[in-house]
Amino acid sequence: MMKILDGGVGRELARRGAPFRQPEWSALALWEAPEIVKDVHLDFIQSGAEVITTNNYAVVPFHIGQERFDAEVRQLVQVAVDQAKQAVQESGRNVQIAGCLPPLFGSYRADLFQEDHVRELALPIIETLADQVDFWLAETQSSLKEVEMVHNLLPKDGKAYWVSFTLQDVLQQDRASLRSGENLAQAVEVIRRIGAEAVLFNCCQPEVILQAIQEIKQLAPELTIGAYANAFPPQDESATANDGLDEVRQDLDPMAYLSFAKQWQDAGASLIGGCCGITPAHIAELSAFFKE
Repeated sequence: MMKILDGGVGRELARRGAPFRQPEWSALALWEAPEIVKDVHLDFIQSGAEVITTNNYAVVPFHIGQERFDAEVRQLVQVAVDQAKQAVQESGRNVQIAGCLPPLFGSYRADLFQEDHVRELALPIIETLADQVDFWLAETQSSLKEVEMVHNLLPKDGKAYWVSFTLQDVLQQDRASLRSGENLAQAVEVIRRIGAEAVLFNCCQPEVILQAIQEIKQLAPELTIGAYANAFPPQDESATANDGLDEVRQDLDPMAYLSFAKQWQDAGASLIGGCCGITPAHIAELSAFFKE
C-alpha cells in the first residue's frame, strides 16, 4: 500500500512570496509569517499528502546562528509543530505528523559533523517535538554517525524512526553513496542495528534515487523504502551543496515526476513524496494515481 508524503515546504514558501532568504531558509517564516507555513501544510494535505513534516528543518545553528539557536530553538520548533497541527485540524483528514530531525550541521555537509555537539543541538528539538508528533523523520542525512547518535537520544516512546539519506548527486555512477562517501551496505548495517522502520532517499535527483532503491532492495529486501526527490538540476562531482534559490528542473512537471515515482514503486518503494521544488500539484498527481 502506497503512502503519500508531502512536498518541499521551503521552496513552496519561497514560491508563495513568504519571507525567505539565506541563511535562515524556511525558518524565517516561523518568525515572520507562520500562517503561510500552515497554509502550505494544508495545501499539501488537500492535494493528498497523508504525512506532513514539521517545518523546523532550518532551526539549526547552520541556518539561524548559534546565538539565536540557543535563545529560540524551543520556541521556533513549537511554532513549527503548531502550524502542522493546525493544518491537520483544519483539513479534517487523518494525516500523520512527522517530527523533523534535520541535519544538525548543514545540508549535505558530513564534513562539518561534530560528535561532541550532537546532544546539545538535537535534544531541544527532540524534547519540544516528543509528545506532539506521530513519528520521527531524520531528513537529508549524510552521516551514519549522526543518524545513530540522534536515534540514541530519542525518548523510548515506541514511535517509529524513519531515516532519509541524501546521496551524491552524480548521474551514471557505479554505486549510490551518501554525501559522506559511505555506501548503502554500511547504511543498512546502521539501519538494522538501530531498528529504523523505514529508509528513504531525498534531496537528490530522481534518477539517483531510483538506483539507490534498486540497490537497497537487494541489500535489505525486508526494509520499507521511501523516496522524495528534489527538482534541482544535476550536480557535478565537485558540488557540496545546492540549497540556494537556484532554478528548478523544467522537465520535472507533475506528470514527469509521476513517471519517476512509478519507477520507484516498481523498484520497491512504498513511501513517496517530494523535496525541494516539488509542489502541491506534484503531490496531487501522485495521489490521483496511487490512490485511485
